Amino acid sequence: MQPTSSFLTQNAKDILKARHRQERDKRLCDRIKSILLLDDGWSYAQVAYALLLDEDTIRRYYKTYLEGGKEALLNLNYTGKACKLNQEQLDQLKTYVSKEIPSSAGQVVNFIKKHFAIRYTLSAVISLLHRLNFEYKKSKLIPGKANAEDQALFLKELKTLEMDLCESDEIIYIDGVHPQHNSKPSYGWFKKGAKALLKANSGRQRININGGLNANNLEVTTIVADYINAQSTISLFQKLEEQYPHAERIIAICDNASYYRSKLVSEHLNNSRIEIKFLPPYSPNLNLIERLWRFMNRKVRNNQYYEKFVEFKKATLSFFENISTFKEELKSLLSKKFHIVNP
Repeated sequence: MQPTSSFLTQNAKDILKARHRQERDKRLCDRIKSILLLDDGWSYAQVAYALLLDEDTIRRYYKTYLEGGKEALLNLNYTGKACKLNQEQLDQLKTYVSKEIPSSAGQVVNFIKKHFAIRYTLSAVISLLHRLNFEYKKSKLIPGKANAEDQALFLKELKTLEMDLCESDEIIYIDGVHPQHNSKPSYGWFKKGAKALLKANSGRQRININGGLNANNLEVTTIVADYINAQSTISLFQKLEEQYPHAERIIAICDNASYYRSKLVSEHLNNSRIEIKFLPPYSPNLNLIERLWRFMNRKVRNNQYYEKFVEFKKATLSFFENISTFKEELKSLLSKKFHIVNP
């Protein structure tokens, strides 16, 4: 049966036309043109003649669009067939994928074959997983012992603290970082067809950096030390006091590392304008400077090869010396929006 003309809404036509302008796959472009021309009242034969395709192909495109809309039309793996699994089997499959987190579609193919005696191709099972609302992505490490209630309480206290600050008070997020002299492969844009290769080195040397981040003006204070310990922490505190001579209080937000609670640091704080506010245990997600460390790694280490340690150290320290050049990028990255981790 010939489809009636004007079966598309104006919004649907606009979406298809916009996709056609961006699409580089000729097959998908032909599918879009087929639906738009049928909507204009063209017959299957006319569309097939114009696109140098056969009528059955045009009929299949129309049927696919009716069954699954734009998503099905633009899915080259769409089969249009009824699902081979019944609802009970689909529920079992969803439980398996949610619990086991298979690392490949092949594992899901094998699970279906073993438990239901049904064969799926890789492309078909990928389409099935998408329909079941699963997507393939990389997992992200989070602290396994984080306490969501403690984190929420800390953020509430932090908000109160910020509201009660005197004009001259400063809040500084502090932490130590240890960038190591070795290559760090990462995602990046490489010329098509070229191998994405990165020279490796066996560097074991690292730079020990103790740092502080001002959450309001994004100023960064760092010192390089042989070790991150009580002595280097005191050195950082002294540098912060020099940097903010007019601050009545400098509130240092930090984790629960032992050196922050050491006798040496406690004695120093007795005669210091610095006050420590500890983060909840296992809560690096609430320490703003952790984002700066990750940003530094992206800029200095990702897909970069430094033959000698001195070159690596120079690049790392240069990042901090010229950090103002990244001001626009850091504004959005270091906003005070925190995500509570709830394992």
